[in-house]
Order: sequence, then structure tokens, then C-alpha cells
Amino acid sequence: QVQLVESGGGLVQAGGSLRLSCTASGRTLTSIVMGWFRQAPGKEREFVAGISWSGGSTDFGDSVKGRFTISRDVYKTTAYLQMNSLKPGDTAVYYCAARAGSYIAHQRHEYDYWGQGTQVTVSS
Repeated sequence: QVQLVESGGGLVQAGGSLRLSCTASGRTLTSIVMGWFRQAPGKEREFVAGISWSGGSTDFGDSVKGRFTISRDVYKTTAYLQMNSLKPGDTAVYYCAARAGSYIAHQRHEYDYWGQGTQVTVSS
């Protein structure tokens, strides 16, 4: 089992920035992809960003390209989601997810492990 713990959510004004962190612990996998999803009330959970084990490959959902970046620390246990130019439409619960392998999947069912989520609220 892999445990994921998110932190860094909160309330921010439109145009502001937040950085979310996700720390993995537990069973050590040879390589895991770490991703971020978000879910707003009444909407489906959507892919936001993902990063490969090495950190050399990243991918983003269309709605956040150019505004969000993703990175991971040198120990590969923590992934960061830097969110800039935030909009009220970014308001959601943000979830960290992990999957074994090298492919940065976009579908929720392709991830094996999930964090508990952290609320991000962007006021206008």
C-alpha cells in the first residue's frame, strides 16, 4: 500500500497562487507516476497534472496548461502542484493520486492510490 497525504489548500483571490504538496509513504514502488485531479461540486473528477518517476515527463489538463506546473523532490516521495493565475473556476477539492509504471494516465480508474483531498477556493 501507498499512502498519500496532501497539504497546501486554502482560500485565495483570483489571480493569486497556491502550492499543493503530496507526500507518499508506505510500500516503496520501483517507479510511480504521481498525479493531481480535482472535483468541483456536481462535476466529474478531472485530471489536472501528472509527473513521471524521474520527473522528466509531465502532462496537464487543457484547462490548466500554462498556469500550473508540477514537480517532485529529489527523493521522489513528494510531488508539488504550483498553481498560478488562479480563477474561480479552479475551485475544487484537489486529490493526489499515484499509479505504478511510467505512463501518465488521465483517467481516474487508472490510478491505484488516492489521498484524502484538500480544498482550494478561489474568490472573485
